[in-house]
Parts: sequence; C-alpha cells; structure tokens
Amino acid sequence: MKLTRRTVLSQASLAAAAAIAAPAILHWPANAAEFAYKYGTALPEGHPMVIRSKEAAAKIKEESGGRLDITLYPSSVLGQDTAMMSQAIAGALEIYGMSLDILAQKNPPAAIFGVGFAFPDYDTAWKAMDGDLGGYCRAISEKVGLYCMDKAFDHGFREITSKAKPINSPDDLKGMKIRLPVAPLFIALFQHLGASPTPINFGEVYSALQTGLVDGQENPLILIDTAKLYEVQKYCSMTNHIWVGLHIAFNPDAWKRLPPDLQAMTYKHFSAAAIAERADWQVMDKTEIDKMTKAGLTFVKPDTKPFQDALKKSGFYPDVKKQMGDEAWGLLEKYTGPLA
Repeated sequence: MKLTRRTVLSQASLAAAAAIAAPAILHWPANAAEFAYKYGTALPEGHPMVIRSKEAAAKIKEESGGRLDITLYPSSVLGQDTAMMSQAIAGALEIYGMSLDILAQKNPPAAIFGVGFAFPDYDTAWKAMDGDLGGYCRAISEKVGLYCMDKAFDHGFREITSKAKPINSPDDLKGMKIRLPVAPLFIALFQHLGASPTPINFGEVYSALQTGLVDGQENPLILIDTAKLYEVQKYCSMTNHIWVGLHIAFNPDAWKRLPPDLQAMTYKHFSAAAIAERADWQVMDKTEIDKMTKAGLTFVKPDTKPFQDALKKSGFYPDVKKQMGDEAWGLLEKYTGPLA
C-alpha cells in the first residue's frame, strides 16, 4: 500500500476516533439494567410510602437479576405534584406517587375521596378504595394518561389543630381563621361550616400560626409532627374530616414496555408494599399521638355526625354531588350511606 499524506491523516483520524469510542465500550457495565425507571414523589424521605417503595424497588431489582432498576426521587426533587403528573403523562417520568385528588385538575370526579366527613372510619375508607369507588377513580386515571396500581398506600385522615379552643362541634369553627391548601373542595368545605379559610403554602404555616395570622390548620398527624406545629398550637381535634390514599402510577407506555414477567413482579412487590405500609401507618399514628401529647398537644375526639348534619343543611353535599356527577356520587354513597 502506497502511503500518502492523505492516507496517514485518514488512518490517524480513525485511530483517534477508535480511542475516543473505546472507553465507552470497555466501561459499559455488563449488568446494566434493561429498564431503568425513575419514580418521583412529593413525599419526604421518612414517609412510610417512600420507605416501603424503596424496599419494593430493591426486591424487584434483585428478583429480576437487575433487569428492572427503579430509582426513587422523594421530596419533590423532580418538581411539585402538578409538574410530576405532567411529566408522567408525557413519559419523561416513568413512575409517580400520586394522590387521586390531583387528577381533579383534569377530571373533577377524581376528587370524590376528598368529600368532607364522608368516611367515618378506616374500615369504610378501605372498602371504598379497594372496591368499586377506587376502581372508578383508577379508570379516570387511565383516561387522563396514567396507569395506577390497584393497591393504594395510606396517607391518613386529616385533623384540625387550634390554639384558643378544641373543635368539638361545627359551632367551634364559626369565624375561625383556618389555613388550608389551595384546593377548592377544601375551601368550600370549611366555608360551609362557617370558618374563614386562608389558603397558605405549607412552608409558611408555622409562622402564620405563630404570629396569629391564622387560628388553626388541618393536616395528617405526620405533617403536624414533622412541621412541629404542636409548638404553636394547643389542641388537636381528631375530626378525620378527609382521608387520603396514594397510588403508584406508571406512564402507560413505560408499563407496557415491561415484559409480562417484570409486570407481574412489579405488581407483586408494590402491592405487598402498599399492604405493609397501611399497617405501618396505624402504628405511626399512635406513636405520633403519644409523642405530641408529651410535647403538650391536647387531643380530643369529637362526634362527627353534627358536622355531617351541618353540611347537609348548608347545601354542601348537594352542591358537590352536582360537581361530581351521579355515577361518582352513587358509588360514594354505596359505602358511606346517604350524604346529600
């Protein structure tokens, strides 16, 4: 072969290109996951759903021989709930830890579990979520563009804290400045009970309570504890006014890409994680009450029937029934009994 300047330069270029490409080939891990999925949630690291989801992801990775590797991103690292929902629908995020009520932005009846004072206890709430009402909401999720696992995780009942007096009846809420999330159904609920709702971001709640901007707030016990709201409140009324369940939701295409054996494995471990987390929550609730009682918070347990009666009389339930539609409302009352 006759060597010319052109062939030498050409061979040098090929050698350089090979040198650049070689490390990528040589260092590519032999056991790289066939499917590497991101799982985003707004929940903090210590939330029982995050803890159990991480355990499930580890079991899935081990049992699949590393074929499916799911990485959790808690504490809104990938964005707030609305942003993560949009990412999951678009396919930029494979898995999203979702509360069904966020779907109400796209389909109002998805908020049916957020109807105030509807569920008297956990037994009723879980029968509804594991039954036809939950199935109805999960079908809405699929229409919106998310595939929900059918076993929900617990996020607890919401309770009311206050400084001046405990909330034992609807009359105790009259004129009360109560902090609420920016959620129309929440705001309407407390307006119908005579309170003065004040929407404030959660990060500002402590200072709002401390300065007297608001008289009280409502949240699950875990958030009352982690935000140390017991330092600026005296009473916690166990009203159980709204219960929240959480789902693992897949981008439908990401779910369909998994072969049947990985789908079955994923379903098995995430379902087991949800059932275990429900038990975790019950233990945690008791621990939270004991801890915050010692910190000086006084717990009371009001009768919730007068609250329901007040909402019926004010027209709240009939109004919400119109918003939700007859099908969703009928399924709700199948478990709760007549409300409107």
